[in-house]
Amino acid sequence: MTIDHDIAILAAKVGASLKRHGYLLSTAESCTGGAVANAITDIPGSSEWFDCGFITYSSESKREILGVTQDSLVNHGAVSEVVVRQMVTGALRHSRSGVALAVSGIAGPTGATSGKPIGTVWLAWGIKGGPPIACLHYLHGDRTEIRKRSTLLALQGILDLLDGATKTA
Repeated sequence: MTIDHDIAILAAKVGASLKRHGYLLSTAESCTGGAVANAITDIPGSSEWFDCGFITYSSESKREILGVTQDSLVNHGAVSEVVVRQMVTGALRHSRSGVALAVSGIAGPTGATSGKPIGTVWLAWGIKGGPPIACLHYLHGDRTEIRKRSTLLALQGILDLLDGATKTA
């Protein structure tokens, strides 16, 4: 088994879960550059449960497209909990989706800052009408490995979110 195989398996599970729950998904991606949306749209029939993907690589696009505040970007940086939460909120606001995910990180080989080494990745997930949840990971590997692992975590987080929604419903 390879990480690409694991991504494909998870993407199919995400699709089945979204379809079962009757949700459309949108993605707001930075360091993954659309890899999550690509994994999802590789699944035949994904138009039944995938609405759109926002690739907001620059801080300006995060602000202009998703509504991330300048204050958050200046005070916390693009790779932060507050920013990925705002990315999820923006993806939900600017789409027909009931569920969204966001990912922002430092895949390397450059971009590390004090307190944010290469491999720092923030992810967030949310269901329309509820607060987004977020988590921080410190991933190891080269740029490709960090991006692929981020994609896996993003997909697994959607499954976990939907499973939690089922348990509380």
